[in-house]
Amino acid sequence: MKTIRLLAGLLLLVSGILHIIVYFQAPDNPGSIGILGFGVIYCLTGILLFNKKIYPIYLGIFVPLVGMTLSLIKFGIPELISMSALFKLLEVIAVGCCFYLLINKKINYNT
Repeated sequence: MKTIRLLAGLLLLVSGILHIIVYFQAPDNPGSIGILGFGVIYCLTGILLFNKKIYPIYLGIFVPLVGMTLSLIKFGIPELISMSALFKLLEVIAVGCCFYLLINKKINYNT
């Protein structure tokens, strides 16, 4: 459980840092402020996942889902070999880890 939580936190941190790097590479591109904003939010969510509270798990599910949805609406489906595809891969794995943690917590509380 602890390993999965750390993996989700690290993946969100990496995704957040990569978002911030993309912003500084091309700050004049449309949508770059949104990329920076989500990068900061992903970093904060990743850091929060290192503590033992339950609310960062919910943030680890909802924040990346919102970011991925807005990205798909604004930019469409990315090419398979692109930074946007890497973002989505990292975020999908992190969301999956958080779902696993949440489901496992519910099962443990009910038994």
